[in-house]
Amino acid sequence: MSAARQPAIFVSHGSPTLPLERGPAIDFLRQLGNDLGRPEAILIASAHWDTERPAVSTAEEPETLYDFYGFPPELYRLRYPAPGAPQLALRAKKLLETSGLKTDLDPGRGLDHGAWTSLYLMYPDADIPVTQLSIQSHLGPAHHVRLGEALAPLRDEGVLIFASGGATHNLRELHYYRGSPVPQPWVAEFNEWLAHAVLAGRREDLIGYREKAPHAVRNHPTDEHLIPLYVALGAGGPAGVPQRLHTSISSGVISMDAYRFD
Repeated sequence: MSAARQPAIFVSHGSPTLPLERGPAIDFLRQLGNDLGRPEAILIASAHWDTERPAVSTAEEPETLYDFYGFPPELYRLRYPAPGAPQLALRAKKLLETSGLKTDLDPGRGLDHGAWTSLYLMYPDADIPVTQLSIQSHLGPAHHVRLGEALAPLRDEGVLIFASGGATHNLRELHYYRGSPVPQPWVAEFNEWLAHAVLAGRREDLIGYREKAPHAVRNHPTDEHLIPLYVALGAGGPAGVPQRLHTSISSGVISMDAYRFD
């Protein structure tokens, strides 16, 4: 029996406290795992593992990483003890290197909060093998589209390609608007531009978003949280039909939007 073809998805993971929160984005993530079904394995690209060149984790039992500080004690008691997927990591390395992308293996890399907090809500049993893929934010969006394209064959092998970042990410502005129920106009405008570009398949506009999108630099002072979107975009393929799975804005400035690429 062949494995079911899987999509590529992009999810905005928000704050590390995501598993402790309530709201529409949390309700969406809790339902998303049911909607997607159970993949054979998950390859997740997180905004919080940024390396000089691509790397994949061959950890057999990935550690739950608390790559943050100053949060409630109960957050540090949470665990996501999913099994690793070292064979998937080797397969990903082969695909990437066949496409000319020299790739490292990291036997000790665990799951950072960009990876495990969303999975904690989506697949609470933590029984699906997971490997993590690094980003290279200094190489920009086009590089990550290429990276996603190289990994696209995994979808036909039952692997969910999961990109975790943020549709917007400006923590300095979050300091001023935290708790606000009203989306800031400059966030909403960028968020809708992004959605329209994704749904219309405007790849060149997306790759050049810093020059083409309204308020792009204000929403993304640095690239790393939007970069995972391009992995999912590339893995989805140029003929795929993207879907906007969720839209909401937290604390006035943090978009929790999510997309699916088939």
